Amino acid sequence: MAHPTKTRCCGCSNMTTVKEDSVTAVNLADVILLNTNKSIKKSSVLTPDDLKYQEARRQRRVRKLDFEER
Repeated sequence: MAHPTKTRCCGCSNMTTVKEDSVTAVNLADVILLNTNKSIKKSSVLTPDDLKYQEARRQRRVRKLDFEER
C-alpha cells in the first residue's frame, strides 16, 4: 500500500496527477478513474437561480461607445 500523501503521475501529455482523493490534469474530460474507494457526488454549490443569473451574465455583450475627441 502506498503512502496516503504520495503523489502519482501518469506521465502522459495530459499530466494527470492523483494525490489522495484529488485528481488534477490539463483536460479532466480525458481522465477516466477505474478504481476508487470513495463515491464522488456531483453537487453544485450554486442554486438554480444563481446558474440562471450566471448564464444570462455570460450572454451579455460588451457595448462599444463612440467618444468624440476634441
